Amino acid sequence: MQVTETLNEGLKHEFKISVPASDLDAKAGAKLVDLKDKVRINGFRPGKVPVAHLKKVYGRSVMAETIDQTIRDTNTQLFSERGFRLATEPKITMPTEQDQVEELLSGKTDLTYTVAIEVVPPIQLADFKSFSVEKPVVEVSDADVDDAIKRIAEGSRPYNAKTEGAAEKGDRVTINFKGSINGEVFEGGTGEGIQVVIGSNTFIPGFEEQLIGIGANETRTLKVSFPKNYMNDKLAGQPAEFETTATLIEAPQDLAIDDAFAKSLGLESLDKLKEAARERLSAEFAGATRQKVKRALLDRLDESHNFEAPPSLVDEEFNLMWNSVKAEMDSAGKTFADEDTTEDAAKEEYRKIADRRVRLGLVLSEIGEKNKITVTDDEVGRAVIERARSMPGREKEVWDYYRNNAQALAQLRAPIYEDKVVDFILELANVTEKKVTKEELFKDEDAEKTAA
Repeated sequence: MQVTETLNEGLKHEFKISVPASDLDAKAGAKLVDLKDKVRINGFRPGKVPVAHLKKVYGRSVMAETIDQTIRDTNTQLFSERGFRLATEPKITMPTEQDQVEELLSGKTDLTYTVAIEVVPPIQLADFKSFSVEKPVVEVSDADVDDAIKRIAEGSRPYNAKTEGAAEKGDRVTINFKGSINGEVFEGGTGEGIQVVIGSNTFIPGFEEQLIGIGANETRTLKVSFPKNYMNDKLAGQPAEFETTATLIEAPQDLAIDDAFAKSLGLESLDKLKEAARERLSAEFAGATRQKVKRALLDRLDESHNFEAPPSLVDEEFNLMWNSVKAEMDSAGKTFADEDTTEDAAKEEYRKIADRRVRLGLVLSEIGEKNKITVTDDEVGRAVIERARSMPGREKEVWDYYRNNAQALAQLRAPIYEDKVVDFILELANVTEKKVTKEELFKDEDAEKTAA
């Protein structure tokens, strides 16, 4: 076998490989001998078929298998000897001329092909014991629990129809409305039988305040402007008018937060309701803390591992993100100018994110591989069960989907693996707790970009 490196540029390599026809013929001959005891041909006793006859019948197909196996074995040996860790599948180029292919399958010529690869660079892992990570911690206070229960109670508060008097702040008004911009009714701007509690701030700014003083069966034209950051970009910042009729006005009634209220929610007592609220808040705060710590750790990993990411992997990650971004923008009718940027600037920003994601993925993979971190089938199975439980009535459909879809299972396995690697690093790092307020814990949470 003769190997000649024809390209060595950064992470890209290309080799020209030649395997003598005599080697192929010997391997194919061994396969034909092995066939003697496996095939049945009329006129010959089992195991007595001459190799020459087998070659005449099966020679081309056996040689094709031999060539395929030789390429795989040769590439594996080449990559192993040179310590290559492939970033993508190798690209193999074979002779395509009909006469060349014919001579190769007939065993009359050497096997000559090229293989192009892109490799993962060596990654020198940092000393994780030198990492310092701050863990923001929020204690669930009695006030937090009381506020949570009050929010639950508000959703259950009874209302009674007003027999007289106009709507006041806190009243619930049932309305029919028709919205228009510049005199034209817009899509999604009409509604019937819609309930709104004045002062709940559930409608766009200025809408609820103009319902104060409205009477039952009274019609008003409410003038408002959609917020500039409104989710529908076609309406964002636009002035609108809503012809609104109040069909029912109801006043809020007192709601006692006591054992009876807790029992109406399926709990034994108010104390049990408080316990449940505290547990839910603790889980919510712990989840936010975990995300903050993970983000800080990934930032630290990014700073500590500076190497060139395989371009093909970056391109693949970028294309996935960019196609998603473009689809969302097209669906919303948005342009890059609406986002105060240009397409080129946006592409540059997303390519940086793609590069970071690829490098962090490779670092996490390297850490997991070197420390024998794995995800068990039981762990994946539990994740499938949790996913099925989150979709009541469709459990079997979800279970069958994952059971028959290896790619979907891999998507479940990936975050489990990542979390296990993160936990491994945190065990080594110097993690210090810092008490923060609830507002500080959740500050800018929605604005943070996904790190990996």
